[in-house]
Amino acid sequence: MKKAFVVLITMSIVNLTVAQEIVKIPHEKSTTSVWEGGEKEYFSDIWQNEVVTNVSVPTMEVFRPQTPNGTSVIVAPGGGLYALSIKSEGTDVAKWLNQKGITAFVLKYRLVPTGADGVKEITEEGTTNPARIVERVAPVLPFSVADGLSSVAHVRENASKYGVDPKKIGFMGFSAGGAVTMGVAYNYKATNRPDFLVPVYPWTDAMPVQEAPSDAPPMLVICASDDPLGLAKGSIQLYSSWLQAGKVVGLHMYSKGGHGFGMKPQDLPSDNWISRFYDWSVAEGITVPKGAQ
Repeated sequence: MKKAFVVLITMSIVNLTVAQEIVKIPHEKSTTSVWEGGEKEYFSDIWQNEVVTNVSVPTMEVFRPQTPNGTSVIVAPGGGLYALSIKSEGTDVAKWLNQKGITAFVLKYRLVPTGADGVKEITEEGTTNPARIVERVAPVLPFSVADGLSSVAHVRENASKYGVDPKKIGFMGFSAGGAVTMGVAYNYKATNRPDFLVPVYPWTDAMPVQEAPSDAPPMLVICASDDPLGLAKGSIQLYSSWLQAGKVVGLHMYSKGGHGFGMKPQDLPSDNWISRFYDWSVAEGITVPKGAQ
């Protein structure tokens, strides 16, 4: 009995190790921002979600499906650039995509240097001094975008290793991760160009809408009209910029959903946004559905 218990524990540890496939992303060190105290991961009572804060070294966690279909998505969680909503906008998204045969990479991009509780910091500043958030985000966002671009290049360079198609690499980001998504969209080169984009309630105040690139990849924008941060307007402008340029683009604007819904169930139509993404990806030939491979 004791021997069987030891074997069971050993197998559990091995399975946990396999699940945690972490990749460091090549990056240039910042000479303007200084991080102290190391990266932190904890449950935030304020956001009621698992979060990661104080990221100074960009990494990705790899989620491999049992039967990969060649499509891959880099997932950039949101959190105002002070934190990453790592579960509801990260790992839960990746696991759902895996069920559809899509390989997922949850990106921890560089964040604003914070102390013991980055969520508490952004919450207090949002109430007492919102301008301070802008001041702290501005110097870090370019590094976050650089991390996004580097993640695309890494997946493409190692496509055979991950079992993915180098021409079907997407970038999906939520809120601040949506700002990173659009930063990637406006600054890519041939080596780090994403093949499709999915900004989910993107923070267009941090990354204002610009003219669509001449070779802009297909894009699906997702948001809710009642987003309390007012991001519906920017999402529509983003959709319109792609539409006016004659690019492939879709928009799902839910009347209710609020902000930061991610994979959190609310008993609203917005709960099914990720299924609508999947439908769109199949319709555009980005994803091959199971049974059609």
